[in-house]
Amino acid sequence: MSDKTDHNQSKRRPHHRRKPPAAASKKRSAPRRLKPGSDPKLKNIFSTIGVPEQAPFSPDPFQRQALEAIREADCIVTAPTGSGKTWIAEQVIERMLEQGRKTWYASPLKALSNAMYESFSRLFGDENTGILTGDRKENPGAPVIIGTTEILRNQLYDSMYSGEDLDTDFVILDEAHFLGDRERGVVWEEVMIYLPRRIPLLLLSATIGNPGEIAGWLQAIRDKQCEVVRETKRPVELYPLILHPSGTLFPLLSGHGKPGRPGMYKKTLNFIQAKNKPRLAPPHRLPPMNDILRILRKYNLLPAIFFMKSRADCDKALALCDDHALQQNPERKQALADRVDKIVTNIPYLAEHKQLGYIKNRAVAAHHSGHLPLWKKCVEILMNEGYLDAVFATSTVAAGVNFPARTVVILNSDRFNGKEFLPLSPIEFHQMTGRAGRRGKDNIGFALLLPGKFMDVRHIVKLTGSTPSHINSQIKINFSMTLNLLLGHSPSQVRELLKHSFALYQHTKANPDETDAETAVEEGYLWHEFLRHLEFLQETGYADENGQLTEEGGWASKLRVDHPVMIAEGFRRELFPSADPALLAAIIASFVNERQTDDNVNVRKNASKRLKSAFNHIKNQLTPFTKHMRQKGFLPSDLYLAPALTIYQWAAGYPWDRVAAEADIEEGDLANLVFRTSDNLRHIANLYDIFPDAARSATEAIGLIMKEPVV
Repeated sequence: MSDKTDHNQSKRRPHHRRKPPAAASKKRSAPRRLKPGSDPKLKNIFSTIGVPEQAPFSPDPFQRQALEAIREADCIVTAPTGSGKTWIAEQVIERMLEQGRKTWYASPLKALSNAMYESFSRLFGDENTGILTGDRKENPGAPVIIGTTEILRNQLYDSMYSGEDLDTDFVILDEAHFLGDRERGVVWEEVMIYLPRRIPLLLLSATIGNPGEIAGWLQAIRDKQCEVVRETKRPVELYPLILHPSGTLFPLLSGHGKPGRPGMYKKTLNFIQAKNKPRLAPPHRLPPMNDILRILRKYNLLPAIFFMKSRADCDKALALCDDHALQQNPERKQALADRVDKIVTNIPYLAEHKQLGYIKNRAVAAHHSGHLPLWKKCVEILMNEGYLDAVFATSTVAAGVNFPARTVVILNSDRFNGKEFLPLSPIEFHQMTGRAGRRGKDNIGFALLLPGKFMDVRHIVKLTGSTPSHINSQIKINFSMTLNLLLGHSPSQVRELLKHSFALYQHTKANPDETDAETAVEEGYLWHEFLRHLEFLQETGYADENGQLTEEGGWASKLRVDHPVMIAEGFRRELFPSADPALLAAIIASFVNERQTDDNVNVRKNASKRLKSAFNHIKNQLTPFTKHMRQKGFLPSDLYLAPALTIYQWAAGYPWDRVAAEADIEEGDLANLVFRTSDNLRHIANLYDIFPDAARSATEAIGLIMKEPVV
């Protein structure tokens, strides 16, 4: 679930094209207030709401089973969100520390890595804990390292090249379902392929539908047993509801139906089948959030996470909430204000945040990738500590962030994947509803559907009875992988490595009667792609005719970025402004751009002659190289001046608000551009022996852009 594209989520799929709104009348009638009510069947369900009795902790059977299994074998643990998978990791780490051995804990998100670093530092001590995320590098020699999976993969590249073993004795891969992620799954697969067999592997995930298949693959390539520990029972029971537009809560399910195919509650079915059913809100408008919060408050269903379709809707929803609850409870309002002040006291920028008033006065907040990481962290703290009634978030918050509530409210049965709107998958639905019900704080959790144009209730009913989706290999060959594999392997050795791919294993398993020739065709696809990349490297002088990297290919392999050969070519031709840190950061930003699709007149107008000259020089000089890439079927990055101007202004000391305003970019997107630019600059800084001037400038440039309020 990528954060990269949810700023586009206001676009709908073609068959849901919206008609232009009718001309507004001069007098708009006041919206009808919802009258809180609940179906009689819910009386017993609501009576179970409350905090469970506190009891001494006792591990669940699946937790004990996992700890026993990992003593002798690799292990895959798949269990619902909040069931205690992290406790297993903590016990493993403690066991390793007692033995004087090291553990590597990898997660997909920097935010999650930071949160685990804080947690593990408290548990195991600052001196025993380190973090490596690209943005942070603290105590890298510690016996417990937390970091992103990309950093772990890069360390495996380094160890294969140097011939030295990876400096750890145990690897934990959290959120292991990312193996099936379209964009980043290749990194997870690479880690599993390259990891030395001596190092035990523990995979943790809430949403793997085919753990046995993954275990079979790991056994085949690592020549050791891989145990599967599966828990299907949620730690907190989930009860699905639907809100009738009158304001009455109904059960979603009847409790009848075939196994895995639950039936719909009769009154709910009658409602969705009605021809002229009432609406919660007019077209193109949000539901009456204030009334919905009042209903949830009456039936003790708060706090709640509202999953919205777009960032804009998250922000708009705040204005639809009133301050009634806090006005009725001045002590709570004061406690909230004091806690907020304590959090932001050392971050002046957050103290002036335009949405801070909604938190202090209404106990609601928005949380999405358009916000600064520091702001999102503030919201997460307040929600986890029980200060907020509601958070309005995009579905990206469902994956990997510890962010539970008593109720999750779902407004749409589809989700924007970056290109189009598609129905929610079982993985996405289970991740969203996995936030409903807080272990140790709730006896029961709720998922509330809000009916509307983009809510297919029948689809949600099917998802409630669905099993997690199967994960398929997403491995693909790119230039970074090709360069790094050639660092320590001959082409024939690379071919043997590619035979270990999950893709080939799945293909062979799915086609047991296939002839050897047909299997060879599938096996040959990855090999063909590798050869295609190798041929281009040979044509451009980064590899020789024997498939070995040249000196230039050697240092290019250290550029573990999205477009290594383009940036390498720029350095080889001495095109980068190596003596000017701010200008270097600006030009690198044009290579990491994900958002810009054109350069408008204002961009050309606001950019200095120096910046335009440097940008035009590198773009024009690289044109023959990028043309060659396209002729060979590769997709080089399109370079735009706009992101370069944005980073140049930020590096030059322009105020954050001004930079964001002139770029017409949300703070979260601007922060992401800064982070990605900084990541690329760090790799350039590693080329000190080859390009000392550029390396020094890259290091200085990082300091110019990695500053408050980004960090």
